[in-house]
This record gives sequence, structure tokens and C-alpha cells, in this order.
Amino acid sequence: MSRLPLHALLALALAASAAPVRSQGAAEPPPPAPPPAADSAQKPASEVPVEQFFESIDVNVVNVDVYVTDRKGNRIRGLGKDDFELLEDDKPMTITNFYAVEEGGPVRSEPAPAAAPAPPPAAPPAAAAPAAEIPEDQRLHLVVYIDNWNIKPFNRNRVFTGIREMLRSRLTRGDRVMLMTYDREPHVRRPFTSDPVTIASALFEIERLSAQGVQQESERREALSDIEAARDETSALIRARSYADAVYNDLSFALDSLKNTVSSLAGLPGRKAILYVSDGLPMVAGEDAFHAVQEKFSSATGSVLEARNYDASRRYKELVASANANRITFYTLDAAGLRVSSAISAENRTADISGMTDSVHWSNLQASIRMLAEDTGGVAILNNNEPTQALERVADDLRNYYSLGYMPAHSGDGRYHEVEVRVRGRKDLVVRAREGYRDKTLDARMSDGVTSALFYDVESNPLGVMVQSGTETRRDDGHFLVPIHVRIPIGKLVLVPQGDRHLARLRVFVAAMDEKGNLSEVQQGEVPIEIPGAELDTALGKEWVYTVSVVMRKGPQKLAVGVRDEVGQTSSFAIRTLNVGPR
Repeated sequence: MSRLPLHALLALALAASAAPVRSQGAAEPPPPAPPPAADSAQKPASEVPVEQFFESIDVNVVNVDVYVTDRKGNRIRGLGKDDFELLEDDKPMTITNFYAVEEGGPVRSEPAPAAAPAPPPAAPPAAAAPAAEIPEDQRLHLVVYIDNWNIKPFNRNRVFTGIREMLRSRLTRGDRVMLMTYDREPHVRRPFTSDPVTIASALFEIERLSAQGVQQESERREALSDIEAARDETSALIRARSYADAVYNDLSFALDSLKNTVSSLAGLPGRKAILYVSDGLPMVAGEDAFHAVQEKFSSATGSVLEARNYDASRRYKELVASANANRITFYTLDAAGLRVSSAISAENRTADISGMTDSVHWSNLQASIRMLAEDTGGVAILNNNEPTQALERVADDLRNYYSLGYMPAHSGDGRYHEVEVRVRGRKDLVVRAREGYRDKTLDARMSDGVTSALFYDVESNPLGVMVQSGTETRRDDGHFLVPIHVRIPIGKLVLVPQGDRHLARLRVFVAAMDEKGNLSEVQQGEVPIEIPGAELDTALGKEWVYTVSVVMRKGPQKLAVGVRDEVGQTSSFAIRTLNVGPR
């Protein structure tokens, strides 16, 4: 994904056109904003005595999803808040929020309220209470990520049976699932949907796509064969370096794609998980080739150490940290299953290739995907030709878990903090959770939400924000000035009385994306609201309208708006698709 700067910074004004903003192009100074229109329920921002306004404190609750089993992998249920001990940076934290889910449904943490009195006999019988819904901050977004660049077609298609079964029968109603493939660049094959059967069916289409794992295996065999045929240590090392360079280049693209996917998911509410399917990724590019050099030439004692030049472990740690910061759990599936040494294959039967070289190769491929899963609280499925049963464990995680929330003393310090979760007095249990998180600022969290809304068309809108476009005006440069009206129900806001007025304060975040996926920078501004006390009752049934003009090019455009009620600590994200210019 790429980002392009907006033509001008946002200049916010209530019920007036703000400084123009473009979704593409170079920056230019904004023209002066026109005077705000008169309105009985609002005043120009410049007249609002912001200095007398209360201080808003961002209350940041960190949620940690926890999975508890015994040593045999059996799920442990029925635990309560007091059964857990949570530490941040080795310091005990008070668990303020506790949420438990069993078989896809919430577990009551308190006794159910007493039943209401029975209605009179003449009244119709009361309808059965609907099943408890999973709240938005616990709802699952699952990405099925098929790495076509690092998988063999046969291996990929073989494991699809188990994945389809999990999607069809083991997810919870309301879970959102998306299907992506990596084919040297990421492609969204099916966007997020609450119908997992749609994703399961789409896997049949993926089976017809090409995959590059066979080509990569052929290049590996050729490199090992060249090393075996080398007459001296120097030529063998040159061949190993050449092969390692190519592998590292491919690996960099693959990790960039995963990192960008994690970043784009950051702003989605609730739990997020990525089921990553491949034949593995090397932790050290070309490590087996350098081992082959040392086996061929006993004097090449430094060849294995040279492989450290291609060590990508730091990149993986950065990916793990990003996933943990964004409440994303990796589940990894090694589609290759149980491997057979290439030393006994038909191609290499006469070659003097040690099984140790293959062993190093397999361990190298699995070390990375094991790390991604375990360090984010997930599960790695390895050495399994029939992963259907192992995928049941993944499904159990998605349907059975504990969510522990706590409020750290810091807020938005931008630092990485380690997290550890234990079950009090139960050392016999296995507790899995993410190992830490990065404490993002409010601005960063809102920017993530706007970006995710643009990419995945997923709205989280408790404030009921609506985005409308006005009549566009063509400019001399060929672009169009489009008024964007953000309508916010006043009754959804938290208003604070101050004298004969009621005050609220909003922050608005805006970004745009064109049809090629180019993003503008996320811009923001503060919107203080003042309502006279005598007009409060009437105002609660109306909307506060904020208008900003955006300069866009002709063609399809998507706009995302994030609104933060700083008093109520509530955030909303809304999107609008526009077709700018003459039809």
C-alpha cells in the first residue's frame, strides 16, 4: 500500500467549508476559510472559550486474549477474573475488565437478574430472549492468508479440505472472515464477510491459481548440486551467496506483505487473527546452502557463520511486535507436512547430499512460522499431513478464550511493554497470550481506524456518524472541490454542563483513497461544541454538522471519517464511496 500527501492540511470549521483537501498530489498552502454560517445551536470555533473547557483524559484499556489448556491440550473453562494474575513489565496489574467466551458464546460473570413479573393472562406470551451477542470489541476478524509464492500447489490444495471444514462448521455467528493470497504482492480474493461459507467456497478458486513453491524447490536443488560439483571452496561459497541473495530478496517481499497486512488491520475493532498457510519461510536465507559448503569442504569452517549475514530474525521480531501492538494473533500452518529428504529423491539419488542439509533447511523454514504463532499467543501446525484435527485446536481458540483488560499507568507513550499472564496456583496449566504490546497514542489509534475502514469497508459506528457529499465544483486545474458533510447525532454525545451552556469536544480524522489504492495522509482537527442550556432538549434530537471541502481527481474515490468523542471516550468510523466528476 502506498501513501500520497494531501494537497493541503485540514482546516476545520463548524458548518462552513474548511480549507480544501486533495486525496492526491503535492501540498499547497490552503486558502483562507470563509466565515462560518450563523446557527442558533452553534458558534464559530474561534468564539468557543476552549480555555475554560475541562481537561479530557484518554482512558486506555489494554485487552489481552488468553487461552488456557492442560498439558494434553484440553481446554480449561470456568475460570474467573480472580483466577488470573497479569503482569506488565514484571509489575502486577489490576484486571478491570473480564470477559469469557465458551463455544462462541459469552459466559455470564454475574448471576442473572431476577425474572420480570409474568404478564396478565390476556397479554400475548413474551418472546424468548435472543442469544447474547458478542460485543464489537470482542468480535473476531479472521484473515485466511495463502502464501502462493512459498507453497507447492499439491501441498496447498491438500490442506484446503481441513480449512474449509473449519470455516463451515467451527466459526461463531458474526465472525468476519477475509481471504487473501500472496502472489509476489497481496491480493484480497474475498473481502470481510460474516458468511464463512463464502470464503470456504472461494478456496476452490484458489486451487486453480499457480504457486511458486515448485520453482523455488527446483532452484534450491540446482544450487546444492552446483555446490556439490564445485572444485574449490571459493567457487562453492560464491554459489551459496548467490542463492542466499535471491532467497533473501524473495523473503523481504513476503515479510513486507505480511507487515503491511498487519498494519492495515490495526484499526479494526475487536480480536484479529491471521491463519497463515505456506510451506514455511526461512529464518536465515540460504542457511542450508552454507551448511552444504561446509560439508563439502571441511576447511570452510566459516561458511556457516557467513550465513548469519542473511539472518532475518530481526524482521520477524518487528512483525511480531506489530501484531502484538494491534491485537493480532498468528496461527500458522506448514502445508508441507511430513517431509522426505531430497537426498533420496530421484533427482538427487546419485548425489552425495547429506540428510543434515535437508534437516537444517526444514528447521529453518519452521522456526519462523513457529515464532510468529507462539510469540503472538497462537498455534503453529507443523509436521502434519492431515491438519484437519489440528485446525480444530485453532477453532477452539477462536471459540473459547478469556479476555483480560487493564488500565496501565501510562497512556500513549509509544513504548513496547511486556505482558505475562498466569493462572494463580496452577503451574500445571498452559497459558498462551501475546507477549507484549506497543502503547499507541490516541492519534495513532484513530489513524489506524480510518486506514482500516478505507481498506476493508468495515465500519464501527456507535455514534451513528453519517457522511454525505455536496455539490462538487470543477476547478481550473481539472480537479473537483467536493463538500463533505459529517453528520453527528448530538444525542449520542456526552455533554458537560458549564454555566448556562453544555459543552462537548470532538476530534475528526479524515483520509481518502483512490481506485488504485493510493492513500492520503490522515488529517485531523478539534471540533469544540457549545449548546445553550435553553436549547438542549431540542438539540438532542438534531445533528451537529461539520463540513470540510476535499479536492479530488475525477473517478472513484473512497473517503473515511473517524470521529472521537473525547468526553465519552467513544470512537466511530464511517466510510463513503464517491464517483467524482461527470458520469
